[in-house]
Amino acid sequence: MSEISKLDNNLIVKKIDSKTINLQITDNETLMSIVGQFDQNLKDLAKLTSTNIFFRGNSITCKGDQENINIFCEAIKFLINKYFLTKIIEKEDIFLSVKKNLEMDDTNVKSFKQLIKTPRKSVIARSEKQSNYIKALKEKDIVMSLGPAGTGKSFLAVSVGVTLLMEKKIERVILSRPAVEAGEKLGFLPGDMKEKVDPYLRPLYDALYELFGAEKIEKKIETGEIEIAPLAFMRGRTLKNCFAILDEAQNATETQIKMFLTRIGENSKLVVNGDPSQIDLINKSQSGLVKSKNILKNIKEIEIIEFDHKDVVRHPLVSKIIRAYLKKSTDDKD
Repeated sequence: MSEISKLDNNLIVKKIDSKTINLQITDNETLMSIVGQFDQNLKDLAKLTSTNIFFRGNSITCKGDQENINIFCEAIKFLINKYFLTKIIEKEDIFLSVKKNLEMDDTNVKSFKQLIKTPRKSVIARSEKQSNYIKALKEKDIVMSLGPAGTGKSFLAVSVGVTLLMEKKIERVILSRPAVEAGEKLGFLPGDMKEKVDPYLRPLYDALYELFGAEKIEKKIETGEIEIAPLAFMRGRTLKNCFAILDEAQNATETQIKMFLTRIGENSKLVVNGDPSQIDLINKSQSGLVKSKNILKNIKEIEIIEFDHKDVVRHPLVSKIIRAYLKKSTDDKD
């Protein structure tokens, strides 16, 4: 005997038997976004949930073990609400929707905490730590985040910073980074200051362009509303009415991080991001990121967020790579 339930206004779930469930998505625009081009999203969901999925009209039938079809059903609910909020379903949403260790409360709209709306897309927290991070970026004057690549440290900081700029809550966004990777001094690199520093800040530019569009960002740079400033050039300044991001801070010394943080002025927020496992300094012991975290951890006005491989939101393979290297590092110590 079948069991039918209607969820919100867009999803009707019909349980055929213990191994078969039928879902009807009544809104065609939502349906096509979830199904994906050439049904690719459904193919990915079938692979991730170890189920067989059949799609016809506005009806999706899922066959498999009861646990797996329940995971599939919850994934569809998640994707419907993601589309309801952001009007877009992205590749990473498919992987996220079936994560068994999903840290959000549930799959209804309330699960998408700390939504950031930008001109080109809306950004949601994809883990509980990301949610805490966004909340801290909005509420705290100083935030430090440590963790591996792909956890959204820089992307979310840029999202919040430029959104505050667009809302006229601050006057400038400042992007800073230690220029150490190439082993060259800025004075010997060709071009003006922006051209010298641009290669080091490419990840931040990628985030800016994705969220706000290249033309709009270039105009903000021309007017000085978005400023590119090498860390070495921050000394002696007082940062007022701005949102300043120090990226790749694992390549800054303790003295440099202290110098950056003590630039804070009225109506400003400072963010320090870094991955302690990717230090490019010749003498790795000079890195001041972890040292600064330990020094500042008891100051209640400073929020410190520590991400790990479970918070990686890029391709799932990234998390596996990080775990493999962590295991090797542990084995080497033993």
